[in-house]
Amino acid sequence: MKIVLVGYMGSGKTTVGKELSKYLGFRFLDLDAYIEDKTGMKIAAIFKEKGELSFRKLEHQFVLEILENNLDVVLSTGGGTPCYSGNMEVISRHTNNVFYLRVSIPELVKRLSKEKSKRPLIAHIEDEALPEFFGKHLFERSPFYSLATHTIPSDGTPQDIALEIKSRLR
Repeated sequence: MKIVLVGYMGSGKTTVGKELSKYLGFRFLDLDAYIEDKTGMKIAAIFKEKGELSFRKLEHQFVLEILENNLDVVLSTGGGTPCYSGNMEVISRHTNNVFYLRVSIPELVKRLSKEKSKRPLIAHIEDEALPEFFGKHLFERSPFYSLATHTIPSDGTPQDIALEIKSRLR
C-alpha cells in the first residue's frame, strides 16, 4: 500500500507521516530529504544553483521512482509538489490513498511564524502579512490539493491526524 500526504508547508506532512508510518509499520519517506540524499545537495542549493525548473524535474523524477519502487510506504511531499509536472496525476495513478492535510490560515500563521528563518519562501515576509500571503498561495494551490482522495482537517495533533488517516485507508 502506498500513502501520499500533500498540503501546504507547515501542514504537518512530515510529522504526521512519521507517526502514521509507526502505526502501520510502513517505511516513511520525506520527498525533500530523499531528493537531498539522492543528489547530495540541499533543496535551497538546488534552487539557487540550478533553478526551480531543474528542481521540479528532479522532484518529478523522484516521485515516480519512489512510487514505482516502494511497497508499504508513507510519502510526505513538498508543499509545491502537487502543483507541478503533472505530479498529482502520477500520484493518483499509483494510489488512491492520497491525503490533503488542510490547515487553517490562523494555524499556519501560528506554526510558521516561529520558523520563518528555515522557510525561504516566507523568510522576508512580515508577520502581519503572512495571513494574506498564505491565503493567496492556498487559493492558487487548492485546485491541485483538492485532487487528493481525502481531505483531512489538520489543525489538531499529529497523532489524531495520523489515526484519522489510518481509519480512512482503503
